[in-house]
Amino acid sequence: MPTDFLTPDEWDGLLRLLAATGMGMVVGLNRDLQGKPTGTRTLGLVSLGAALVALVTTRVPGIQADPNAMSRVIQGITQGVLTGVGFIGAGVVIRDRQHLSVHGLTTAAAVWVTAALGIACALASWLFVLAGGTIALVLLLLAKPLDHLLDKRFHRGHAYQTYDDVAPLDGPQ
Repeated sequence: MPTDFLTPDEWDGLLRLLAATGMGMVVGLNRDLQGKPTGTRTLGLVSLGAALVALVTTRVPGIQADPNAMSRVIQGITQGVLTGVGFIGAGVVIRDRQHLSVHGLTTAAAVWVTAALGIACALASWLFVLAGGTIALVLLLLAKPLDHLLDKRFHRGHAYQTYDDVAPLDGPQ
């Protein structure tokens, strides 16, 4: 099978995109196993999208030769992608005013981390991809049982007060 239809640089980019998608899917698998609506496909796509934006933007002709331009581009990518993905994450957060509880924060954080892993894959920061992915999975797998153990030990619930539930200082008390 001829491999000359892609340059070595294009093969490298393709492998970075596949790595980003794989990392997102691994994090998403945990969410799927927890019965969450945001799972393997969604987080694979989030990571792929973040990597694709970072990869394409950093490969604009002439940009790699200018360290100042490259620095600004990477800053802009990181800021834009992670801010935009924050809106996707916000969509999975559900606040129950009646029971003063919030659900979906871990999944929202997983969406955000998955985008960061995608950017790291695009920038070929392999040590940090491995470390970040491993730490994220450890948190997702081990922190929930630890959280439940602490809840039992200290008899605490998962109800969070919000600012909407606090009476204004100048209003009726």
